[in-house]
Amino acid sequence: MGLDMYAHYLHDAPSTPVDFTVENYGELHYWRKHPNLHGWMECLYREKGGRDSSFNCVNLLLTAEDLDRLEADIRAGNLPATIGFFFGVSDGSETDDDLHFIANAREAIADGLAVYYTSWW
Repeated sequence: MGLDMYAHYLHDAPSTPVDFTVENYGELHYWRKHPNLHGWMECLYREKGGRDSSFNCVNLLLTAEDLDRLEADIRAGNLPATIGFFFGVSDGSETDDDLHFIANAREAIADGLAVYYTSWW
């Protein structure tokens, strides 16, 4: 058990930025137990109107602007300290992997795909 985090892509953008249903998706990135990134995504989810109390197994659309904000926060060390049962600990070694995800997500969006985040814990 633990925090498993995913970025997927869709060929068609969902009609809402949160809590949408997905049937066919492609895999873009995977993280294991990076709670501070998960906390950042939860803050964005709430900003976009997400209401799931546990922020688990829900979908969050990521835009190019969201990726810009995420990159700035990663580079500035501003991901929120986040804890949770079986979440593990973010230790800062994830930065290169996070930036690699952002580059791939930007490329997917430039190619006309929709990118979203989801998790399961």
